[in-house]
Amino acid sequence: MNKRARLFVVLLVLVAGLFFLYPTLRWYFMVPQAQKELAAGSREQIKAYARGRAAKELEELKAMVTKDPNALMPENYNFLIETAKENYKLEKQKIPSSWTVVDVLKSMGSEKELFDSLESHYRENLLSLKEESGKILQLGLDLSGGMSILLEADMNSLEKRLGHPPTADDQMQAVSRAMEILNNRIDKFGVSEPQIRKQGTNGILIEIPGAADPDRVNSFLMGKGSLNFHIVDQEASQKVTAYFSEHPAEMYNEDGSVRRPDFLDPGDVIRGYYVKDQYGIDQLKRYIVVREEVGLDGNHIKDAVVGNHPITGKPVINFTLDVEGGEIFFKLTTANKGKTMAILLDDKVKSMATIQEPIRDRVQMTGFDRKEANDLALVLRTAAMPVDLVVSNQQAVGASLGEDSVKQGLSAITLGFILVIAFMLIYYLGAGIIADLALILNIIFMIAILSAFNLTLTLTSIAGIILTVGMSVDANVIIFERIKEELRLGKSPEASVRAGFRKAFWTIMDANVTTFIAALVLSQMGTGLVQGFANTLAVGIVSSMFTALFVAHLMFDFLVEQVKVKKLSISWRI
Repeated sequence: MNKRARLFVVLLVLVAGLFFLYPTLRWYFMVPQAQKELAAGSREQIKAYARGRAAKELEELKAMVTKDPNALMPENYNFLIETAKENYKLEKQKIPSSWTVVDVLKSMGSEKELFDSLESHYRENLLSLKEESGKILQLGLDLSGGMSILLEADMNSLEKRLGHPPTADDQMQAVSRAMEILNNRIDKFGVSEPQIRKQGTNGILIEIPGAADPDRVNSFLMGKGSLNFHIVDQEASQKVTAYFSEHPAEMYNEDGSVRRPDFLDPGDVIRGYYVKDQYGIDQLKRYIVVREEVGLDGNHIKDAVVGNHPITGKPVINFTLDVEGGEIFFKLTTANKGKTMAILLDDKVKSMATIQEPIRDRVQMTGFDRKEANDLALVLRTAAMPVDLVVSNQQAVGASLGEDSVKQGLSAITLGFILVIAFMLIYYLGAGIIADLALILNIIFMIAILSAFNLTLTLTSIAGIILTVGMSVDANVIIFERIKEELRLGKSPEASVRAGFRKAFWTIMDANVTTFIAALVLSQMGTGLVQGFANTLAVGIVSSMFTALFVAHLMFDFLVEQVKVKKLSISWRI
């Protein structure tokens, strides 16, 4: 590969690294702490904040008009001016040269439109931050704290599934299997380095680092995979809708549950039909009557893959059923051709469709946004829980090291990094500059890769970074000493560089490959903090070899072939 192609590769990797690194830098250094805390909350909390803020600012704007109708629009409301401009263009009105509060409010058709514009601004801002928080390098429990969740196995549900009171062995196996499924789900969901351990007889304690999204965490912790197919009783559904419309006071029991009208058949049950609102929160649209008998149990789903609808382009989940499930579904759809089938997720109607023809082993479901579809498909692929889990306690936990310890650790890392850079400059002179540039690029590439894969940075991960820095310098030292040996033999700088890199290549490669294999084994067999150290070490090895053998080599080639230096600045004695 010629120098131009190698330079292109280095620049491409650098641009990609900065691209993946930017969200992390922006999150930790540009986003205000208050905004980060709001984005880390649940969607219900974001909804309450956005609506509360919109209501408050609506009153402030109305008060401004009353006090001074010709007052200029404050800068913090500039986002409303953009909406006002669009409304003026639609109405084909002249756009004001300077915007007053009255000008902006006139562009809104009503108070509701103004309220919606205010709410939309805060909603989109916080939801985008929430999405962005999933694309950054997270700090571990020991550095920044996280979320602690205590789950309790519901043995009554286990008894119903087994058909008899569970023995101590049944309970132990159910909890162990639940822990295995949770481990699998958390790993596939991209939540790095969780700590999962048994608590007492029936408890499972989970500690997740960073500002985890409570809604999403609950979706895969509590997701039972209880996806069932039921036949809809359309006639009864219409009667229930009309009855509740005429008698709204009789819709609910004292405990808040839906009251069952007397005219329903014994085999019918009422279930809510839910759709997502603008915040991604389930909202009840109406009540549907379905047959209580499960037409097909979700446990027969063999695979679940998310795709796009060929016409609407919306996310769909394509299910593949096992042989037994295919036969059951074929008989069900054959017997109920022309009727409506509802798909229920944890007793919520998520999707309905008319059975046009018998279906055997492939099913398609809509009614989900893409993230929910991906999460549900994963929950279904990782199997249903053998026992229902109940959240006994859920709370935020503080960093175990404390702020002072973290600052001391970072100071030590910074000091060590500076000393390494200084040593290379003093001992290897000009070549030390090349080594230091390669070292800085190595750190950038490492953090960028960790950010790209949303890995978690813990104290052990930092140890892996420090170890990698040492290994990266070690590779440069080996290369430089080889080059010095060639120079002592009287070779030209160009020949010395070529021979030095060629002879050092396999020494560096052998040492790094063996360490990389050990890191991979630790990554696969280790858990928690050990896995974090192994992941960071593996990433660092790849990055350090690239910077030492590729980037540094390119810099030396530029000096000896393009600049044509007569003497390499690589040692005090040469």
